[in-house]
Amino acid sequence: MAIRSAPEVNAGSMADIAFLLLIFFLVTTTIEKDSGIARQLPPLEEVENPPKIRERNLLIVSVNRNDELMVNDQLMELKDLRQAAIDFLDNGGAPANTADYCDYCQGRRDRESSDNPDKAVISVQNDRLTSYKMYIAVQNELVAAYYHLRNRESQRLYGWNYTDMYNALEEGQYQGNETLLKERLETIQKMYPMKLSEAEPRRSGQ
Repeated sequence: MAIRSAPEVNAGSMADIAFLLLIFFLVTTTIEKDSGIARQLPPLEEVENPPKIRERNLLIVSVNRNDELMVNDQLMELKDLRQAAIDFLDNGGAPANTADYCDYCQGRRDRESSDNPDKAVISVQNDRLTSYKMYIAVQNELVAAYYHLRNRESQRLYGWNYTDMYNALEEGQYQGNETLLKERLETIQKMYPMKLSEAEPRRSGQ
């Protein structure tokens, strides 16, 4: 009795199909950029003589385990946080005849609040049981306060929004003089430097 040989399967066409599918996947897939909250972490080594911050130049924003927001020990609604931060950063409380005087600030110039934007520090404190949603919401409001002031000054000085030009430059869509734009963006950043300090999360009950 003759032994029949098993028919061979031509795998060449299968390899071609798999290769075409791989090419299709690479061409059509959009790889999203990593997103998150941009923060500069402190150095690992301890600073022997940390700079002293005057109480009036410090805005303490804290959130407890129940997601209740307090600003300088006063209860506050989340919707009011952005304006509170703007008022603090833009206060310009330093006297006119001193080196700390801010001539572009448009705030109340309250001597009990921040001297100028460069001195103003916002300290964010959270409980370990603070919800992530509330944490992000607070961060968004504080960052929005900085961007509001930067947009205002960039409009006054250059006639464009800081956020629009910054995003256009980051995404490679700006068509003008990039060197000049970077210099102007840095000028605005120095006028309202983002000084957000995050304390170590507190344990519940503390």
